[in-house]
Amino acid sequence: MSDELVVLVTAPGIDDARRISMELVSHRLAACVNIIPAVQSIYTWNEKIEESEEALLIVKTTTARYAELEARVKALHQYTTPEVIALKIERGLAPYLKWLRNSTSPPG
Repeated sequence: MSDELVVLVTAPGIDDARRISMELVSHRLAACVNIIPAVQSIYTWNEKIEESEEALLIVKTTTARYAELEARVKALHQYTTPEVIALKIERGLAPYLKWLRNSTSPPG
């Protein structure tokens, strides 16, 4: 098992998704973010079933950078309770995982 994560984050739209993604990558909190511009979300909020169109961010990072990534998403996000779910990467192409670790290492 490796130290890398895939983090799922939903955003209210493509503009917010791009803004959050650029911030995460530029601060080396993520090596890469893929944006799926339109997903239909159905969920319970305040005891009501809601439906909305959102953008989905697929964020690649490491466990060492997760806490700061989560804090940054919460600070940038307009939702009071944004979806931020981390999944461990159990296996992956070794050169890709090495690139991911290098891309999220703090500079210096």
